[in-house]
Amino acid sequence: MENSKTIEYTIKNHVAWITLNRPEKKNAINRTMRKEIQEAYTDVKFNDEVWATVITANGDVFCSGKDLLEKLPEDDGEVMSNDELYLFLRHIYKPVICAINGPCLAQGGGFALNSDIVIMSENSSIGWPQVKRGISSVSGPVLLAQSIPWTQAMSYLMRAKFIPAKECFRFGIANEIVPLEELSDTADRWAKEILSNAPAAVCAVKEAARRGEHLPFVDRMFLARDIANKVLHTEDSKEGILAFKEKREPKWKGK
Repeated sequence: MENSKTIEYTIKNHVAWITLNRPEKKNAINRTMRKEIQEAYTDVKFNDEVWATVITANGDVFCSGKDLLEKLPEDDGEVMSNDELYLFLRHIYKPVICAINGPCLAQGGGFALNSDIVIMSENSSIGWPQVKRGISSVSGPVLLAQSIPWTQAMSYLMRAKFIPAKECFRFGIANEIVPLEELSDTADRWAKEILSNAPAAVCAVKEAARRGEHLPFVDRMFLARDIANKVLHTEDSKEGILAFKEKREPKWKGK
């Protein structure tokens, strides 16, 4: 990903930073960006040195959604569609932090609502304006309508209204609202706080929650138990117990 044209991808202290980098187009998602996001997600999922990821953007707009001026078909069999990227992100069982620096629209909202932690700058908002262009939405009705009260979701989706950051916090779809200049540091703080705990155990919590969200209660409980039992055999689990006995801070290995 050294030659990426539309995103920046860096890894520091076991945290992968995915930065949308097409500010001159308001970070509209074209085929090239989808391909590079797919590559970044794949590395996050399978790279053992990555324990968490932050998704953010350069410029004044986090993401303006799909690039409507691109004529290429989205489902070409080679690059994941936006819908497939949602599903892939949703099943990365590592912590995903979304740091929103400005308007987060359409497919951008899909990034946010498929993340585990959402931090928004005071000037930011989330919205699905597709109906203004005679287009329906996927992430809006699928994700927003399941995340906030139905009548509120429909009032925003049907009128193409943006949800201001403070309202996102009130609805529970944002964890923290900060001044723009504090956004990156706040995302970094969240990542460090999460990774002060055992990475394997943190991932297990997310895996149990994601895989079990549509299962009956008993099946969900047994799934969580099986995942928890596997964690007990990890090096991190042994280190955590040993550190507790020795009254010291644990040194995690992420495995």
